Amino acid sequence: MDNDLIDKAKQLITPALVFHTDIHVVKAQGLYVESIEGKRYMDFSSGLATTNIGHCHPRVVDAAKRQLERLIHSGCIFYHDSEIELAERLKEITPGNLDMFFFSNSGAEAVEGAIKLARYYTGRQGIISFTGGFHGRTMGALSLSTSTGRYRKGYHPLLPSIFRAPYPYCYRCFLGHKAETCSMDCLEYLKRMLRHEIDPAEVAAIIIEPVLGEGGYVVPPKEYLKELRKLCTQHGILLIADEVQTGFGRTGKWFASEHFGVVPDIMVVAKGIASGFPLSAVISTQEIMSKWPPGAHGTTFGGNPVSCAAAIATIETIEEEKLLERAISLGEYALGRLKEIQKRDPKIGDVRGLGLMIGIEFVKADGSPDGEMCKMVCQRCEENGLIIIECGIDKNIIRLMPPLITTHEEMERALDIFDGAVKE
Repeated sequence: MDNDLIDKAKQLITPALVFHTDIHVVKAQGLYVESIEGKRYMDFSSGLATTNIGHCHPRVVDAAKRQLERLIHSGCIFYHDSEIELAERLKEITPGNLDMFFFSNSGAEAVEGAIKLARYYTGRQGIISFTGGFHGRTMGALSLSTSTGRYRKGYHPLLPSIFRAPYPYCYRCFLGHKAETCSMDCLEYLKRMLRHEIDPAEVAAIIIEPVLGEGGYVVPPKEYLKELRKLCTQHGILLIADEVQTGFGRTGKWFASEHFGVVPDIMVVAKGIASGFPLSAVISTQEIMSKWPPGAHGTTFGGNPVSCAAAIATIETIEEEKLLERAISLGEYALGRLKEIQKRDPKIGDVRGLGLMIGIEFVKADGSPDGEMCKMVCQRCEENGLIIIECGIDKNIIRLMPPLITTHEEMERALDIFDGAVKE
């Protein structure tokens, strides 16, 4: 650990920005990052679910270098090749008829755009999000986020006309039910909201993470999302899928909503789109997007030529290296191994996931969240060369999100380290 650099960082960087480790990284390649002391770590955080094809993938580096020599910035003054080519490539992989794009820089920025689009298109104001969801920390996105009240503390009043339904988190049901006797009362709760709190004719959109990210890596029941889609269609409500963390192969499909057979009206993407370059997008149909007139939304840095070139290379790499298939097979192996560890160790209450988006929930003997155990496991894994990070309101859930390029042998080694940390 480079104490000098960390001391400088604490003097210069606001404490509002939290770093998950004290590792000073000087080099990264593929699955691995290297510290200034020369220690190599397996990065099972993927730069917070962003470097889906690994750090500094040669194809991405080459594409960025070539674009840097041609054009770095357009600022909505000029059209440029990489932005239009990226839109064409995205059109090929997005579900349904989601075929028009607005490029921005971050997930939160894209969420803000999606809210604006939904309100403008429908002429309605109400937005429904889900308890436990995370959509970003800018004011509009923060108004939707309830993965923890800590993020919202000190910022009220937030955006008005935001309503909240319980996320279908079956292991810790907000309504106190058990998964084996679930009758989707959380969906009935939402329907009652539309009778008691806000008339559906005033709801512009319902926004949901197809797999809950920051809130706990929760996979909802397939039927819930199908019924949610029907409900939105019935009332003319736009369904927004927040695929910021779930997109670009993270769950074994291009987008997690595909697992559920659901096509949203608006989709928000970021993180894995450009392998670490700042880029995000609001994606919708031409019918919806074309109602957004010139000047209704804008950006200076969105759709940056270098970021777009990196995104094209990312998509091509996922396709040509068949990384969607690898995410599925490797995820199935990891889930199976983790469930075996769970059977042996009562400290693990639940294991869940899709593809390479896996949550491991630690509990105390009484079933309550055990954040301290989670913290100790993360620390011990880091000592042994494996970077993993936590999530959930009680910080008791480890999220495994390795790059899609991870090999079977590397996954085995990582799970050996994890297993040893839990035993210790």
